Amino acid sequence: MALWAIGVRLPCSTVGTIEAAVDRGAIIRTHLLRPTWHFAAAADIRWMLALTAPQILGAMKARHKQLGLEPSVLTKSFAVLEKALRGGAHLTREDLIAALGRAKIATADGLASHLFLYAEAAGLICSGAMKNGKPTFALLDEWVPRADVLPKEEALARLAIRYFAGHGPATLQDFIWWSGLPVGQARQALESVKRDLRSETVVSATYWFSGGLSVSPSDPDSACLLPAFDEFLIGYKDRRASLPHGSRPKAVSSNGIFRPIMVVNGRIIGTWKKAAVAAAPTLDFFERPDKGIRALIDEAAARYSRFLAR
Repeated sequence: MALWAIGVRLPCSTVGTIEAAVDRGAIIRTHLLRPTWHFAAAADIRWMLALTAPQILGAMKARHKQLGLEPSVLTKSFAVLEKALRGGAHLTREDLIAALGRAKIATADGLASHLFLYAEAAGLICSGAMKNGKPTFALLDEWVPRADVLPKEEALARLAIRYFAGHGPATLQDFIWWSGLPVGQARQALESVKRDLRSETVVSATYWFSGGLSVSPSDPDSACLLPAFDEFLIGYKDRRASLPHGSRPKAVSSNGIFRPIMVVNGRIIGTWKKAAVAAAPTLDFFERPDKGIRALIDEAAARYSRFLAR
């Protein structure tokens, strides 16, 4: 699903295309922003970590205290991870949990996830090349070329312009949610790039977007199958424009699981499930579709199947 999030936006790409980019370190998966896992270009990792890691690490302190992850435990775990990965090793989660276990560091009951998240946010580890079909971790300093860290004001501006160019029309509140930045910093970021954006106010809410964005009423109908936790839905605080209120429980579970969605002309019309290899995905429409919508969705499903075909 994570690879499809990229592939659906790159016409003619396949799962092999995206895996190859991951394997050569052009694309990195690590914890950023709110925090959650994100794919980002390797060239952007360092300035994004420098900007967002302080919020991530600060927000984790109270929870780590509850879990008994004292600074001494984190320091010891960092040493174990660094030693295991040193010299260009790319190891799976299971490999690293075994290494932590040999060092008598507890990893059960979700502790391993906290240790890995902290190590990613601190800039020690990041995703590595795939290994027997499984994702791995690598040392950030060995896998990603070093780069100058941007001044904070420049980093804020860059993050804002990337968000509104890629997600607009969107509001300041949407950007605050997506970025995880403090309100003051998010507002500063938007103010610094307003001259490069356009805006429209609808029912007292101001939406910002790239000046090059244009949608013509005569544009042909479009449809796509989007993966679980896709930016089209999770990238906004207010999701009413694409997801009718009554359909929300069908697309987002009560415990915050964002399901794979079917989208036609910007509106979510159902959910879908990945099927076995070579089988068509299972479709679950909110309402019975007409022949035109069904044809659009069938073609979208075919594009997904072609992506999996490598």
